[in-house]
Amino acid sequence: MKKRVVITGLGAICPAGASKSSSWKNVLLGKSFVQKLDSSLYKNIPTKIAATLDGISVPELIPKHKVRSMAPSTRLALLATHEAVNDSKLFEKNVDKENIGVSVGVGMVDLKDVCQMAETLQSSYSRVSPYFVPRILLNMAAGQISMEYGIQGPNHAVSTACATGAHAIGDGFRLIQHGEAIAMICGAAESCISPLSIASFCRLRALSTQNHTPELASRPFDNKRDGFVIGEGSAILILEELEHALKRNAKIYGEIIGYGMSGDAAHLTAPSENGQGAYLAMKRSLNDAKIDVSQVTYINAHATSTPVGDSIELTSINRLFGEHSKNVYVSSTKGTHGHLLGSAGNLESVFTILACHEGIIPPTANLTDICVEAKDLICITQNSVKWRETKRYALKNAFGFGGTNASLCFTNYVA
Repeated sequence: MKKRVVITGLGAICPAGASKSSSWKNVLLGKSFVQKLDSSLYKNIPTKIAATLDGISVPELIPKHKVRSMAPSTRLALLATHEAVNDSKLFEKNVDKENIGVSVGVGMVDLKDVCQMAETLQSSYSRVSPYFVPRILLNMAAGQISMEYGIQGPNHAVSTACATGAHAIGDGFRLIQHGEAIAMICGAAESCISPLSIASFCRLRALSTQNHTPELASRPFDNKRDGFVIGEGSAILILEELEHALKRNAKIYGEIIGYGMSGDAAHLTAPSENGQGAYLAMKRSLNDAKIDVSQVTYINAHATSTPVGDSIELTSINRLFGEHSKNVYVSSTKGTHGHLLGSAGNLESVFTILACHEGIIPPTANLTDICVEAKDLICITQNSVKWRETKRYALKNAFGFGGTNASLCFTNYVA
């Protein structure tokens, strides 16, 4: 028998807020936190906007002597983990740390750090930091979390582009399901905004260039969408085997019941034109959850605000849900916080779980002119919607460059 897996702690730091509560509040308000990049370093780059943590009061919880060995993404992962662990109270009593693990990923290294260290080497070998390699290794967020809490269960890192956070959660879910751990710290972090990363995504024609109105630039499903807005941050979930959570009287936010993966096998950066990859990931998630399409009433879409990507995802949703599509609510919170790349799927999983838990479906900021592919679905525009059902099932989609896809199925916990 596969073990049941529940969510007992949540932590987040993103452009919408320095905690899960403040971020969730702003997501429900449909506010946008995209802003101009004022540095002159962006003057020759078509995109001059991003969803940064500038203006966010980031907690100073990590000693300075440790910060120098960490990439910015690792630091954010530790801060989000601190909130999630405190929220779950996982370590307040004696627990078996040999059977608690980590599944945390990062999508991209900090290119600014790489460029600066390459320049440093030109002047002097001895000035190259001994911490440079630990800063650029993608498994170091997971490693630092493991060391911080002294946990010796699975130490797992994922890097699957923009599907990283969702895959990290799904992998942690499977490890608990099959008895490899009693609890897993899961999620991802991303902090790679720099002139080089912005320029590189611009060369792919992936980013919005609505520089004159940054607060309106990220607009999933809208006919005026012209590309995604890069963001940064981290979100962490504490997944726990149900019986273990009940024995310690843990607060339970919800349950993860399904996980599906697929590959597009189509293109370096674009999804398969027929949406087969997204379709398979969602179908496999529902099969894993052992529920019918008619039971799902909300999808937190990947929907980055790219013209092609959003349309293909909507088409694949319509294909899978068929006649039931008219009963399915769909939204993307990226209009509020931008696209956190590798940390998108996990941050948006936090919002999906809170939606199931509280019975409130978040809106899509800036959605005013809905694209035709959404006509058979209930696309939530700029106001949240009360969830009618008492037993609530939701899918969270995440798709990455290279054609890697993930879909997670969540529900509210009913004893």
